Amino acid sequence: MSRIARNPVALPQGVEVSIDAERIQVKGPLGAIGRALDPNVAVEKEGDRLKCRALGNSRHAVAMSGTMRALIANMVA
Repeated sequence: MSRIARNPVALPQGVEVSIDAERIQVKGPLGAIGRALDPNVAVEKEGDRLKCRALGNSRHAVAMSGTMRALIANMVA
């Protein structure tokens, strides 16, 4: 697993996240933004945190789990 993907993304108060099979949508006080999810990465909401995990052990999946975590953190911030 990517070292970056191990750290969950904290959701600030007032931020809503919806995750479906292909997209993630983040809505907050400053607006809304969406992004397509990589099929090699699973994004799970646990309370007020989001976790990214690689689906498989390929280099691409591990790399994309860290990349998706960073992109989601930027969407939330």
